[in-house]
Amino acid sequence: MANAMVLCRFLHFSVVLMLFGAWVFRPLLLGRLTALDQPLARVSRWLAIVALASGVGWLLLVTANMAGAWEAAFDPSILWRVLGRTFFGEVWAWHLLLNGLLLILLLTPWRSSLCLQLPLSGLLLATLAPIGHGAMLDGLAGQLLILNQLVHLACVGAWLGGLMLLLMILRRPAGHRVRAQLMRFSGVGYVLVAGLLISGLINVRVLTGAFWPTPLLSGFALILLIKVSLVTAMLGLALFNRLRTDDCEQRLAPLRNSVLLEWLLGLGAVAAVSLLGTLAPMISG
Repeated sequence: MANAMVLCRFLHFSVVLMLFGAWVFRPLLLGRLTALDQPLARVSRWLAIVALASGVGWLLLVTANMAGAWEAAFDPSILWRVLGRTFFGEVWAWHLLLNGLLLILLLTPWRSSLCLQLPLSGLLLATLAPIGHGAMLDGLAGQLLILNQLVHLACVGAWLGGLMLLLMILRRPAGHRVRAQLMRFSGVGYVLVAGLLISGLINVRVLTGAFWPTPLLSGFALILLIKVSLVTAMLGLALFNRLRTDDCEQRLAPLRNSVLLEWLLGLGAVAAVSLLGTLAPMISG
């Protein structure tokens, strides 16, 4: 059950983050260009389908875990009790509703409407913030932790979804000013990295009582170290691409491979986060 939960969390986090980030970067990278609107809407539709399926799977796994039996996941009375009488269930009911509304939107003629896509995908992302470690504290401290978690998720989602959109541009570069788009992405990237690092440090401090949990190479701390290493590698690739923007339009293939690797490293970091969410933080002292 634990392995299934990690896989389900990874799938769900990945697709929800990319749904949000791609539409955040759509006006910045594409502007008035509409050539990629239909492909982006098509990709978003598949992401929303995977999000809904994995979201339902997550609910079933939590229900089975709470009841201590697999068959409980398919018992309507137990499912209703989880949805109506637990904090997770109340948040998740709204989350699945938003997911369903987003999927319906992507099946309509308004599927490329930024003013509809962005609020829905943003609310879908926001309802992930109170789940897991975000719900560990009560009162004002708990609300501030959820807010910090939301900032962290927004930064990760914008970065990961932006990379996905950048890959779509690099696959069909005709009509795009690649250098200008890469510069705009990098410019926003500085803000995202700052938000990611600050919110991440706050999360670690609040959850463990230290700036870094110990022992370093076991349990929660080891997975956290893997996550940080993957993010550091992403930063290295981003800096490398930023320093080579002058001739980027003459080396599209290497640039595309580099962005793809950066995106895959980001997914690896999300996988680490998915595992971290199932582990208890090691409280210092």
